[in-house]
Amino acid sequence: MNADCGHQSRHSIDKQVMWTRLISVVEEQAQALLRTAFGSVVREAGDLSAGVYDLKGQMLAQAVTGTPGHVNTMAMAVSHFLDRFPTESMRPGDVFVTNDPWMGTGHLFDYVMVTPAFHNDDPVAFFASTCHVTDVGGRGFTADAGSMFEEGVLIPHMRIRSEGNLNDDVLSIIQANSRNPVEVMGDIRSLLSCNDAGVTRFADMLNEFELDTLDDLSRHIIESSATAMHQAIRSVPDGVFSAQMTIDGYEKPINLKARLTVDKERIHLDYSESPSHHALALIHLSAIQTLIQCLALSVLLPQMSQQCGFTGVF
Repeated sequence: MNADCGHQSRHSIDKQVMWTRLISVVEEQAQALLRTAFGSVVREAGDLSAGVYDLKGQMLAQAVTGTPGHVNTMAMAVSHFLDRFPTESMRPGDVFVTNDPWMGTGHLFDYVMVTPAFHNDDPVAFFASTCHVTDVGGRGFTADAGSMFEEGVLIPHMRIRSEGNLNDDVLSIIQANSRNPVEVMGDIRSLLSCNDAGVTRFADMLNEFELDTLDDLSRHIIESSATAMHQAIRSVPDGVFSAQMTIDGYEKPINLKARLTVDKERIHLDYSESPSHHALALIHLSAIQTLIQCLALSVLLPQMSQQCGFTGVF
């Protein structure tokens, strides 16, 4: 082995060690949420997620603890926050919140919080978390609700904390519109705290590895993951595969039809022959995409953790 090859090998090993450390950081973030949450759906069912993202909003690592339905929806949520709040407008101690189903993780019960992480006064990453709170007013998550407005109160993208100071107006709106205000406010504060835990452990990691930015590590994670997924798809024979099944509906059964196309290094799943959408449940596009990607990853690369590098091949 020549000197250049040896250097590249050590460089790759260093990146893998840092990647593993990043996963452990977000796992600690998720465990902090699990331990401090007030609602039983979080503490006992683990309806939560925690992750870290680069400055482009690309998910780099996600905690093992949590539910598959939050995997990529939270990543899409971070990108919507960045559209609303440019990175240069953020300050240390800021935290952003929403429960918008179309801009968040699926329905009004899922609050998402995003906290920028700073190093040497510059933003270097984002930590995000989400969990299912017990009540947001309205009819709740039921097929009897004919629209999102009947389900509960929507909080648009807002600063819930500005430079370390909590926005009491936002907290008051959330509290006043819940039938379980103590549990809900406990979960809201748990989300704030778990992001802070992630930011703290992340700062330790940056200092330990003497990193100023995540640019190189982000590139390594995304490129390595995409390469691994492309290789896994190449092991599947090209072709078109179809399946259908009938599931229970609210008023009548629903016949789902899917056509899966494998073409070299890409997979395409077509649901166009399934029934059109209806008003009796809210399962938005990113939630469907997330579940499909989770299933594909569990089949093709079960040993890999979920992050942004896998999603571009679908």
